[in-house]
Amino acid sequence: MDNLTHSLVGALLGQMGLKKKSAYAMPTLIIAANLPDIDASCAIYGIESLAMRRGITHGPIALILLPVILWGIILAFDAWQVRRGTRPAQRAPLHKGWLLVLAFIGCFSHPALDWLNNYGIRLLEPFSSRWFYGDTLFIIDVWIWAALGLSIWISLRREVRGGQDWSKPAWTGFLAVSAYIFANGLITGSAERTAHDALAAAGRQDILVVASPPPLTFWRRDIFWRAQDRFGGGDFVPGVGGSIDISGTLTGMDDPQIAEWAKSDPAARAFLFWARMPFAKREADAIVLHDQRFDHPLAQDRFTVRLKAPDINASEAP
Repeated sequence: MDNLTHSLVGALLGQMGLKKKSAYAMPTLIIAANLPDIDASCAIYGIESLAMRRGITHGPIALILLPVILWGIILAFDAWQVRRGTRPAQRAPLHKGWLLVLAFIGCFSHPALDWLNNYGIRLLEPFSSRWFYGDTLFIIDVWIWAALGLSIWISLRREVRGGQDWSKPAWTGFLAVSAYIFANGLITGSAERTAHDALAAAGRQDILVVASPPPLTFWRRDIFWRAQDRFGGGDFVPGVGGSIDISGTLTGMDDPQIAEWAKSDPAARAFLFWARMPFAKREADAIVLHDQRFDHPLAQDRFTVRLKAPDINASEAP
């Protein structure tokens, strides 16, 4: 998910009452909720970053070390203020145990959310490079923004006014978003089963079906499927049904030059490592690699690789 969502989740957890557990509780929750995304700096490598993102910093070792590191930094900062005599007198006491627990809670919320979309996350890195997909939420969900933001605002407003039930709006928001996620999971499951049954009835074998939620219209699903050497798409609306392109199109991934040319192209190797539903299009001087999930005109530029024949002369030059 995007970092605004992660930050709002951290803030919501604080407003649910966790921010009263220790000094620095709220900033700890918000920072920890974003901490696994320290790998975002690899975006400077362009397409190659697809093989770097949502990997080692989202895996079990990082999810143990990162909260501890954040906890240590906050403890050191507080001790530094105490030594200088600049720690505000009104600041709440620092509870080391609770602060460490909050760092873990915030950090664990990150992969839990990232798993919910169809971009993919390697939850077991470095022990396994397997990608996991939830196919439940779009990467940026404005409805979650609205629900989290509103519940946090109401909670803060009640707290400022001295209300004793100031955490209730945050709990309501948490339960509402949880129900929203659950409902979206049911929609995705129904869409994938419907599409799979339609394709199986048409004689397709070894079918991979992905039901992807589009932005804004969370109740709809874009259907992507592939079977053997073909791929296709469709759409689905709960209670209405959908349409599936049964015939499909050749993926083009059986072209032996893809593997051969990719050996000398780091971007292509990274793309193929990340791609869940790749297909290839032949052009005059290149093979263009795409992924069905991100073949929308607004996303193509960031998820497409032009694979060209290696320059033999250049590779043989001294």
